Amino acid sequence: MTEASGRQGDDPPEGRTPAAPRGSGPLLDVRDLVVHHGQLRALSGISLTVYPGEVYALIGANGAGKSTLLRTIAGLHRPTSGSVSYEGRDVTGLRPEKRAAAGIVMVPEGRRLFPSLSLEENLKVGASYARKGPWNIERVYELFPWMKERRAQQTAQMSGGEQQSVAIGRALVANPRVLLLDELSLGLAPVIVQRIYAMLPQVLSSGITVLLVEQDVSQALRVATHLQCLLEGRSMLEGTPAEVTRAQVEAAYFGADVASGEHPPETPPLADGSNALWPGSTPSSRAC
Repeated sequence: MTEASGRQGDDPPEGRTPAAPRGSGPLLDVRDLVVHHGQLRALSGISLTVYPGEVYALIGANGAGKSTLLRTIAGLHRPTSGSVSYEGRDVTGLRPEKRAAAGIVMVPEGRRLFPSLSLEENLKVGASYARKGPWNIERVYELFPWMKERRAQQTAQMSGGEQQSVAIGRALVANPRVLLLDELSLGLAPVIVQRIYAMLPQVLSSGITVLLVEQDVSQALRVATHLQCLLEGRSMLEGTPAEVTRAQVEAAYFGADVASGEHPPETPPLADGSNALWPGSTPSSRAC
């Protein structure tokens, strides 16, 4: 299942971002990307196409190549071969700061804030390469109301969820067209993850397109209009959440060949009755 166009006539399931029409040209187009870390081949011929207004989710286990793909799109890794095009222009050789100034902005895994700087100083760093647009520090304070009264506090003194919110705010003040979100939920409590994802509709309504990496498959399926599953640097599944089944996702995640009768391994249960692949999701609540 590749380059699926989505179902434009149906209402999306509750909580899922509505699919954007794919009538216009792509905003981001990645073709046959190969990336090495030294002798290790991290990505093998990966392609994806992201259209304006989409939430495109990359899923897969640790080491699948998701973060490498995002970092290559941001310009932090140089591909061995293949291309990255943005707004119809080849940006494969463009430096990271030039891509940020053009509108490709990343929220990295681990947040990567300046711990000795205050909340507001970190936001000002994000504005260094800002394009003209609707986002500024005051609007970030409207999105995250708790920030304003704590703007002078060092980010090192904040919780993981608060730091993640600051990292998102730092990216937003740059006024991106494409926002790259790497592992938003990593290491955070489920209630904090829900609060962070609750801001996504406001981000999308401002004209931003989102490409996100997420290990929580059920969370990715709730918010995505399009998804791709990677395994060991290769694409195993691509389509819209409405078109993929739980069995297909699990087979792609683990590399099982369902057609030949091979079944993916059972994932261990968590305390709430869900499992490690579908955290926070019970059989009656899963999106697929």
